[in-house]
Amino acid sequence: MIKHVIFWKLSSDCDKAAAAEEIRAGLEGLQGKIPGLLSAKVRRTYQGDWDLVLDSDFADAAAEKAYQTNPLHVAVKEIVHRYAVERVCADYEL
Repeated sequence: MIKHVIFWKLSSDCDKAAAAEEIRAGLEGLQGKIPGLLSAKVRRTYQGDWDLVLDSDFADAAAEKAYQTNPLHVAVKEIVHRYAVERVCADYEL
């Protein structure tokens, strides 16, 4: 199994609560629609330099790679890119 974790800093010009909810609905809504995506949880952080975190699990590295170019995911990434000004990502095997 592959763990895919992303932290985002949201633009100070946006309504961070509304942006976080739009991003959460989009990413969590992909569960059951993209093969190999086992879970996706988006949460707001309460301290530190980041505003939002995605914690997701994939069946394997091939599933995570296919997710990146899946049209459903690409559409949600466009939403994320409207609000995010910084990002850090880590993928690791469980």
